[in-house]
Amino acid sequence: MAENEEVPKPVESFETCLDELEQVVKQLEAGDLPLERSLELFERGMALSDTCRKQLEAAETRVEMLIRKDGKIQAEPFRPDKSDKP
Repeated sequence: MAENEEVPKPVESFETCLDELEQVVKQLEAGDLPLERSLELFERGMALSDTCRKQLEAAETRVEMLIRKDGKIQAEPFRPDKSDKP
């Protein structure tokens, strides 16, 4: 691997990202930061929010929905609505 190639950073867990996002929000809400630091934290918060959203969307695709058939609850794989496909 060449020296200038970046190694992909492993994705942090949802919980880790959410915890850090909460800390970022607390710091921003305190309001006693210089503008440049506030902007840095805002950018980091947006990145963390995006990471959390993507992880939640991925989890949603793995969820099994419980449906009632003939009075019984039966597990059925989650299938997102594909009405936009022909």
